[in-house]
Amino acid sequence: MSVRQGLGRKAHFVGTKIRSLRKRNNLTLEDLSVRCVQIDAEAAPSVSYLSMIENGKRTPSERLLQIIADIFQKDVPWFFDEALEDPAVDPARLTAPVAGLPLEPGFLFSETLLQIAIPELLSQTGTTGRQFAHLLIRAHQEASQNRFPDIERAAESVGKKRFPLSVDDMWDLAAEVGLDVRWFDQPPSNDRESKDVVLKKSVRSFFEAPNRVYLNRSIERTPARLKYDLANHIAHVVLHGGDGARAPQVSGGLIAGRRHDAEGPNVDARDILYAWRDFECSYFAAALLAPKTPFRQFLARHAYAIDAGDRIDLTTALVMRRMPSVSPYPHWHYFDAYPPGNLRAVYRGNGIPLPWGNMAMISDPCQHWAVFRMLSTDSDRPSSQISVLRAGDDKRLYCCQSIRSKDAAGNPHVLCAGIDLAPALTAQGLDPIETIDAIEKSCNDNGGSGEIPGDARRRLESIGKILNIGWIAEGCQKDATIICPRSSSCPRDRHCLGKAAPERTPQVDQIVASVLASAG
Repeated sequence: MSVRQGLGRKAHFVGTKIRSLRKRNNLTLEDLSVRCVQIDAEAAPSVSYLSMIENGKRTPSERLLQIIADIFQKDVPWFFDEALEDPAVDPARLTAPVAGLPLEPGFLFSETLLQIAIPELLSQTGTTGRQFAHLLIRAHQEASQNRFPDIERAAESVGKKRFPLSVDDMWDLAAEVGLDVRWFDQPPSNDRESKDVVLKKSVRSFFEAPNRVYLNRSIERTPARLKYDLANHIAHVVLHGGDGARAPQVSGGLIAGRRHDAEGPNVDARDILYAWRDFECSYFAAALLAPKTPFRQFLARHAYAIDAGDRIDLTTALVMRRMPSVSPYPHWHYFDAYPPGNLRAVYRGNGIPLPWGNMAMISDPCQHWAVFRMLSTDSDRPSSQISVLRAGDDKRLYCCQSIRSKDAAGNPHVLCAGIDLAPALTAQGLDPIETIDAIEKSCNDNGGSGEIPGDARRRLESIGKILNIGWIAEGCQKDATIICPRSSSCPRDRHCLGKAAPERTPQVDQIVASVLASAG
């Protein structure tokens, strides 16, 4: 029996299998149609035709079935196998993004006591309100998987989901919400508060209630930055009525300091309010410039390249931050890293441990993370890396793409977006531990970095095609590496610092153990 005859007899069953695969991978009908267009525009189905195929009302052509098989990495005969699959695994539910723990006794964590204790804690530890707000906002982002539909809808009500928006479009939208734009000239200057690292600071723009915006002429030459700042101030008018309660838009300077206009050593509640408003406005701006559905399709066409925004005047930082919000796959992280080891932005929707913090540097970060490697190079080309992360007995497998850039003040920094590969392997019925162990062994056999073994490479390349993330295949062509949160506890067979520090038992525990031993 030919493929054509098989399709005619089993149209409903084939459609059911296609729908199951699509939903298993969190794709909409529009997503799958776009993926088909990428492979063969002439044979690709419309959304309505694809829906009829899934409902058994139409039969896919042999060419279209082959396209769908390629997308989901299946053999064509699999679609005629009437054996039912195991229940689909939802990769969104495999692991919690961020580990938490119950705090006991619960009464000590009441709202009243926390409001009394937190300002005292911040004051005694020298933590600013803005730093603390960044931690709270990051936890909220990660718990929400960086998806805020209310802000999305507010942005869509202004931009009408138009994509891409030009600079002229942004001027029109600014006029529609009543912004009065003025210009000023101010070159970047050294940050006087930064004592250890030479950092430039540039005030890009600021808002004066009720509707006046001041833009630095320096961003006029960079359409991507100009569009973003205009979108950011449009957000303030739409979300907050243009009340002016927000910080100026600044590039460079201290990575996570106080509110830019704050003075004095004490925590100011406005630090936290302003930080949250900054986040709301930045998220709105990204959703306005990159509305969810068309931007998701744009990323699909460009295989989630971190520098894809260069084609349509979107900053790489915006593209990086937007990826987790629009991708069908939920297990993302991103970093915006400044030398020698500070993070301006962090998102860990896949629970990846941090190599450093965004409040203070640590003394022993693992130097094998992709962001560290990029910080020490002069290349401006994207670079992909597959990493086995070891934290104690916990083993994880990540792939990321990093790129070195400069902010509006001229400071070099590295933008890095990455995913956890284990949930994707599990969702396809593959054992992630088997793949991780094979890659880790190759790395250890070669001093910490090594070639990805053939079977593991083929699995990961297949996952890359299913997720449509091009830099997974790029990472497979390079040596994988073992990374960890702290170099002093390096998990490599050959410790990267030469010799691992001996484990030390706390003195009190030694005394207790000694007493118990003598009592026994």
